[in-house]
This record gives sequence, structure tokens and C-alpha cells, in this order.
Amino acid sequence: MGMFNTTGKVAGAEMRKDDTLKKLDRMNKALRHQEPDRVPISDFFWGGFTKRWREELGLAADANPYYHYDLDWIVTIPNMDPWIRPFETLSETPEEVTVKTGFGAIMHKHFSFPMPEMRAWETDTFEKLQRAEFDPPDDARRFFSAGDNQIAGVGDGFQRNSPPWIETVKSLRPDFPVYGSMMEASECLTRLVGQENMMMWMGEYPDEMGEVINRIGAFYLAMAKAEIEAGAGLLDGFVIWGDVAYKKCTFMSPAYWRQYFKPWVAQMIALAHAHGLPAIYHGCGNVKAILEDYIEIGLDAYNPLEAKAGMDAVELRRQYGHRLGFCGNCDVQVWESGDRDAIKREVLRKLNAAKGGGLIFQSDHSVTSGVSGQSYDYVVKLVREFGRYPLQLGEFDEAI
Repeated sequence: MGMFNTTGKVAGAEMRKDDTLKKLDRMNKALRHQEPDRVPISDFFWGGFTKRWREELGLAADANPYYHYDLDWIVTIPNMDPWIRPFETLSETPEEVTVKTGFGAIMHKHFSFPMPEMRAWETDTFEKLQRAEFDPPDDARRFFSAGDNQIAGVGDGFQRNSPPWIETVKSLRPDFPVYGSMMEASECLTRLVGQENMMMWMGEYPDEMGEVINRIGAFYLAMAKAEIEAGAGLLDGFVIWGDVAYKKCTFMSPAYWRQYFKPWVAQMIALAHAHGLPAIYHGCGNVKAILEDYIEIGLDAYNPLEAKAGMDAVELRRQYGHRLGFCGNCDVQVWESGDRDAIKREVLRKLNAAKGGGLIFQSDHSVTSGVSGQSYDYVVKLVREFGRYPLQLGEFDEAI
């Protein structure tokens, strides 16, 4: 485990609110497997959910769940595009848009649908991937300039000219513990060449693809270093993005992941720790086969622990004890049902994993537009009521 920044103060930076310092203490204690005053809570929200939440709860048009509920942490995203360039608009109507991004990905976004579709890739052969040369990882535009970037701009919403990352960090810092973030090689490849090509080329050219993975791993490690330097002491933690699994298991063999992907994740975690930042890894799917590896390389917490992929934080706590923190795992499909009894059962049962600390309460991926405003409001109230230490979970208490 790394030594975390607990002061929340940086020379030359604005003073932080007392409530924000309490949140930071709460987060850091949980990640050290100590019991703070209560279980920290936050989430990732779909734009469609936020719109629905505002309407259903009669909130202002600019209402924001992070501020409304005074949530405990927030993640920021710099420009991670391999090539820093404006979106190239290929077609656009009032209903939809198709652009080519700085990943060379052809992205189609229908504004009434929750997520975009990657239709094609500029890097569409293995030879092109081997020859690809990216813009410098420490290019100042990634952190200090506004501009188009795929991760911030093309998701469940669509945004051009995203604001400078450092300004976002500074604007959030008075109110929240602010984490920086960086993708690793697996996440880059999914966006750069597509998941099918990535897996096919790992099978067809395992050694040569390994060389590419090492090059991309080094590139994003260098970008993570540049981001932390650009943050100049303003960050409270670090998230590593890197989906490597689906519902049943990892996309690649655990042995291949260990050989080529794991060393770069390990170095990114070590980098965060060297700067006093806890590290949370976000990876979807069923990662049971490699969870022990994340413990070995010093990860502080794993997110999102998808319940729909068979991950269960309570069972994992029994299996791994307090060697790893958990961030997420509350089944959003239960939240979508709107059934209050089922929601209470799911929330309180998962709070068992918070005994002794080690849990940041979140959904098992993100809060979708299928979740009503009333249901999320109920979830937060449950966590705030029953997530206070010492935990009193009543009929939902389980031995750990």
C-alpha cells in the first residue's frame, strides 16, 4: 500500500473546505482498510440518467449528482488520444454524428442512444499498428489545452472542445478528492484497433503483438508521469483504465496478460504510490483468474466488480480478506428494477464487504439511464444511514 496524501493542502493552491478534507480522510482510511466515520460513496453517471434524475426530482437544469449528494470522490480524464487533433466530422444531422477521432476511430453517435458505436479504425492492419507513431506522451496540450478528445468527448454524451484537464482539476478540488487517471495498453488497443482485431492479432502474432503492447504500455506510463507532474500536487489519487475481461473470463489467457500487460500496470501503480497517491484499477468483466495478480502488484482497490459478470464483493472479501480494496459491485440491474425491497437487500448485503474498511460504495459499473431518480436517491439514503460505523446491517448482516 502507498502512503497517501492526507493534508489536502499544496503550497500555492487554494485552501480546501473542511468537508472536502473529511472526504479525503474517509477515502484514504477506507483504502487503508480502516473504518472511517462512514463508507465513502460516489459513482459514474450516464448523461441520460442525470437528465432523468433532474426531471424526476424536480431539480434545476444544471443540477449535478456529485454536488447534490456531496459525494466522496471524482475522477478526471486528460487527453489520452494517440494523435492530438480535432474530430474530423464525416457526417452530421440533428439526430446523429459520425467523426474520426484522435485514436483514428470512426465513431458514430446517435444522440438518442446511450452509447456510441465504433464502426472502423484508421489502424486496420497489424502492419499499420506496428508502424504507428504517436504524438508525445508529455505534450502539454494533453493537460493544459482545451480540445477534442475521444474519451471525454464521445461517450454517452457528445462534446467538442473539452476544457483543459488542469482547469477541471482545479475547479473540482475545493469540493471533492480529485483523482487523475490514465488508460493502459489494453484499453488503448480496444479504441485504436477494436477488440476483435486486438484479440485476433494476439492469437496470430503473439510475440510481435507483445512488442506492440510493450511499446504502448511504455507510452501510457510516460503519459501518466507527465499527468502527475502537470497536476503539481493537486491530485488525491489515480485511476488506471484497462478492461481485460468479459462476463466469463479474461479476453486473453492469464499467462499472456501476465507476460505483457501486468508489468505496465505494476509500474503505473508504483508510479502513483511514489507520489503518495492510492491507485484504483477500473476493469470490467470477470477478473477472478488474475485478481491475485493485482494484489501482488500493490493495487489499492479494484473497480467496478461487475455483479452481472459474477463478481461479489462479499464473497471476495471472504476469499481475499483485507489484501485488496473494493470499489463498486452494487448491482445496477437491481437499481433499475425500482423495487425498493430488492434495492435495500442489495445495498445492505454489499455493505458487509465494508467491515474493517476497504470498500468504496458504487454501482457495479455506472448509473444508467434505466435507473430512476427516486431509486438512486434511495440508494444514497440507504448508504448514508446504514453505512455509518459501526455497521448495523440487521437481517442483512453476514459473517465475513
